[in-house]
Amino acid sequence: MTSKNKSCIIVGGGISGLCAAYWLMRENFDVTVLERDDTPGGAMKTVHRDGYLIDTGPNSSLETTPLFNELFTSLGIIDKRVYANETANKRYILRDGNLHAIPMSPGSFLKTKLWSTGGKLRILKEPFIGRANGEESIAQFVERRLGREFLDYAINPFVAGVYAGNPEELSVRSAFPKLYRLEEVYGGLIKGMIKGRKERKQRAEESKQSAKMFSFKDGMGTFPRAIGEALGDRLILNTTATSIEKNNGEYKVTADTDNGQKEFTADHVILSVPAYHAARLLGSIDTSINDTLENIYYPPVTMVFFGYSKNVISQPLDGFGYLIPAKEKRKILGTIWSSTIFPNRAPEGHAAFTTFVGGSRQPDITRHDETTLRELVHEEIASILGVTEKPEFYYIKKWKRAIPQYKLGYGKTIEQIEEFEQKNAGLHLCSNYRGGISVGDCVMNARRTVDTIIETA
Repeated sequence: MTSKNKSCIIVGGGISGLCAAYWLMRENFDVTVLERDDTPGGAMKTVHRDGYLIDTGPNSSLETTPLFNELFTSLGIIDKRVYANETANKRYILRDGNLHAIPMSPGSFLKTKLWSTGGKLRILKEPFIGRANGEESIAQFVERRLGREFLDYAINPFVAGVYAGNPEELSVRSAFPKLYRLEEVYGGLIKGMIKGRKERKQRAEESKQSAKMFSFKDGMGTFPRAIGEALGDRLILNTTATSIEKNNGEYKVTADTDNGQKEFTADHVILSVPAYHAARLLGSIDTSINDTLENIYYPPVTMVFFGYSKNVISQPLDGFGYLIPAKEKRKILGTIWSSTIFPNRAPEGHAAFTTFVGGSRQPDITRHDETTLRELVHEEIASILGVTEKPEFYYIKKWKRAIPQYKLGYGKTIEQIEEFEQKNAGLHLCSNYRGGISVGDCVMNARRTVDTIIETA
């Protein structure tokens, strides 16, 4: 410990915890990161097999904050960043068994068959819709402002793609706060999108609609690996925190390591683990938060990665991929055309697809064994893209608890977390169940947590 209030233990070496640790280290804090896996990154990991590059968690991120450039420059990896192929701007949604490109201009909006004439006319009424009287689900919000057809064939698949969730269950205020704010501040979505551009410029932020998509030449795992290398022996792998105790203004974290049980002490502790893990660690300090954290739902999601010869694919791979509305009654949520978006994702002459299964929509499908999953996903892809042969390569990753769901009433959950932190100065909860689930959200949340610690040090 260097001096009073200058030490911090971070439990969890995902991207939130790693970013927080890196910034605190640069502020001369005595930092220790405890990570149970043998590599840093949490869900953000990259696997190389048989010439394929597989991101088992996030496949990319949007450049929504200048913090990315600052971090990548400082870490020396900015030259390893790659931006998505412009082709990836084209995204498809399945309707009636056919892929329809999401319209990106007024002309393409008028021509698209993704929505009926009635559905398009309903969208044009949006500027004349009033504000809501109370909290709404995403489904209620979108149907009220844009109509049922837009909900079914735009927002439903989008929510499945982002949260692996159901729009009928998620709170628009908590899960999509920027969308909610457009109505709250400006009175509508179209008016808000126009007026909100000026505010984003002042904050040096990009909207998720216009922000550039990026990854790295060697996959998203490049980012956490670089922070891990910078942290050096401050990052302790294969170490599982088992309890946290408060003692005379300090915190003691007990953990199981390769060399038996060990204790770590510090003035601050950042919990960058899933909510259900945090609940188990905090029981001896304050049981009031346990139920709140345990009740945050994480649906199961399975990632199925396929490598096909390009010769067996009929559909032109001229986009990001496709999402599937619930009304289509398919067994997958959508497929990313990974090798179209970024280079070096597949061997020459081959295409790499990343497909997602399960989520809140169909959690039971994730329980199938790998053979069943491979057949199920291939059948879906074959029928949609006209694939004539089975994949030459596959890789499957199952996440039993994948993405936290910001359900209706989630504002109360956040209030309880904030009250807990106020009662327990020095304890900080910094994970994707708070402040947003995207990589950019996690980075910005880590920065906010660090700023709070610095202010009190």
